[in-house]
Amino acid sequence: MPIGKSRASKRPSGGSSSSSSTATLLVLIFMSIFGIWMLTSSSIVTPPRQKSIAHKETSHFDSTHHNPNLPQKIPSDQTAIVFEDIPGDLPADALKEEDEHNKDERDTIPFKQHTEKLITAKNDTEKGGKQAKDNVDMYKWELCNVTTGMDYIPCLDNEIAISKLRSKGHYEHRERHCPEEGPTCLVPLPEGYKKPIPWPASRNKIWFHNVPHKDLAKVKGHQNWVKATGEFLTFPGGGTQFIHGALHYIDFVQQMVPEIAWGKHTRVILDVGCGVASFGGFLFDKNVLTMSFAPKDEHEAQVQFALERGIPAISAVMGTQRLPFPYNVFDLVHCARCRVPWHIEGGKLLLELNRVLRPGGYFVWSATPVYRKEKEDVQIWKEMSALTVAMCWKLISIKKDKLNLIGVAVYQKPNSNECYSERKKQEPPMCKLDDDPNASWYVPLQICMHKVPSKETERGSQWPEVWPERVLKPPYWLNKNPLGIYGKPTPKDFEADYEYWKRVVSNTYMHGLGVNWSNVRNVMDMRAVYGGFAAALKDMNLWVMNVVNIDSPDTLPLLYERGLFGIYHDWCESFSTYPRTYDLLHADHLFSKLKKRCKTIVVITEVDRIVRPGGKLIIRDKSNMIEEIKNLLKSLHWEILLTFSKNEEQILSAHKSTWRPKTYTTPS
Repeated sequence: MPIGKSRASKRPSGGSSSSSSTATLLVLIFMSIFGIWMLTSSSIVTPPRQKSIAHKETSHFDSTHHNPNLPQKIPSDQTAIVFEDIPGDLPADALKEEDEHNKDERDTIPFKQHTEKLITAKNDTEKGGKQAKDNVDMYKWELCNVTTGMDYIPCLDNEIAISKLRSKGHYEHRERHCPEEGPTCLVPLPEGYKKPIPWPASRNKIWFHNVPHKDLAKVKGHQNWVKATGEFLTFPGGGTQFIHGALHYIDFVQQMVPEIAWGKHTRVILDVGCGVASFGGFLFDKNVLTMSFAPKDEHEAQVQFALERGIPAISAVMGTQRLPFPYNVFDLVHCARCRVPWHIEGGKLLLELNRVLRPGGYFVWSATPVYRKEKEDVQIWKEMSALTVAMCWKLISIKKDKLNLIGVAVYQKPNSNECYSERKKQEPPMCKLDDDPNASWYVPLQICMHKVPSKETERGSQWPEVWPERVLKPPYWLNKNPLGIYGKPTPKDFEADYEYWKRVVSNTYMHGLGVNWSNVRNVMDMRAVYGGFAAALKDMNLWVMNVVNIDSPDTLPLLYERGLFGIYHDWCESFSTYPRTYDLLHADHLFSKLKKRCKTIVVITEVDRIVRPGGKLIIRDKSNMIEEIKNLLKSLHWEILLTFSKNEEQILSAHKSTWRPKTYTTPS
């Protein structure tokens, strides 16, 4: 009922007209003031451009006690962050957990754009401080009580399993032997740990207390591997085979074989027995990505040195099992005095390199049998020469580097099957047709060779485009697949994936997650699919280890075809890297898929192990999954920087602290 009318009904019937006029005037004045207030209030409404709003978690940012490891404080007038992460044309399979019952139907359903809801930090504070404390106290964390201490790698340091091995003659004890269930204890920090030195300065020196091992410096210091210099470990040269610098050695190899064309024709290489990975570290200057690996052996922590320097590396060994890579993917394989007995047992180990080497690719070998004349070296060279001829590898150049006083031999793998069929003796034999050359996760080595792809539609029948064109252009062989991962024709699937991640990285990751990307060097995409996330970061001064999960579609060959690199892995197990080796981990709808097979707490414990203190974690997943992870991270004293919410999906950005518990687990 109108105000004026209700009041007038209570007045005496004989009231004067002046009273009515006064009342009317008061109402008009009131309405005018109210209208002016409403107009001025509209100036603080969120701009219409905004598509969604970030949820800023309660944080410990404090401008009066600035910590350089933490992102800078968000200005007080920035009450909301624009969420530009619009899925575009990617279908729902990119978000939803695998469900065989309705998978075929879902693959054709496009992603829909959604309106985001504003979530404020007030929602959390209204729940009271008790809940925040409960999140921290929900799990009782303890330090791992293991012999390897701060360098613990669960699948490589399983002492119980290693003690039961019948033989160690083929480096079985350096291979993966994972616990039945992943550990849920935390790895202690080295005393005096500091924020890592940023790239490229880290290539030349690192903090000693971050990797406090002196033995390698003592043993290899005279060979310019690594030296202990005050509070630093320095890397003055290249290594045993290139004491006067890796760049000279790299240029020498290209002078031998100009067709190698570092960074154009040759983009992705494998460095076997990498030492501290100086070869791969300096190839960055040539736009070359190097997958370096070495065993966790008497040269303690050499792979850890490499990763601390900001150079890609994994702990692995040429033992009894295939390397965790597809076949026909590396443009070049390198071995500088890697001490691998390529010539024994029918060439089993060299045949494994043949499996992963691209047809027409190169094997660069600068070990002592190439240039020394001692009896053992001469015998190895003789046997190696016979083996490479039998494998149809062509020795295209062998020269002596007068500066480093070493010799280098360069072989080339055939790009056709003619030589294989013309061999008088079929040794090594060709692999059986039912042997999948891409199968490599816990697959035993085979003494055989796979045929070179010959059809134009087969991967490996042509060399990829030169870098950087190859990262953007769908490979010629993708057309043979009628549907891609998301249900579209594969080339369109590929292109949509890249456009999507380019938009996400540019509009959301670079500005909206509290990540200082200038401090990011070692990155891992825990569920890579087509590699769009890594491709979107291609122009930044960092590298991305792309992980393709063993229970997912096999897209890893495509990643290599693009000039990226990666590895097969099962996240229900520990990754083959040292603790504190990655600056940023990215997981796109990984955890909800893993939940069917392993416990979330096990995977988060592994995340905590491999992320550096001060490092970041970006997770995209279902809302209920994010909430579970958020509670785990809070209990680990990680700082939740930001979360985005969009219907049933959330994005979480978190920052690892230096917190460690005080107690150790009871020895088993």
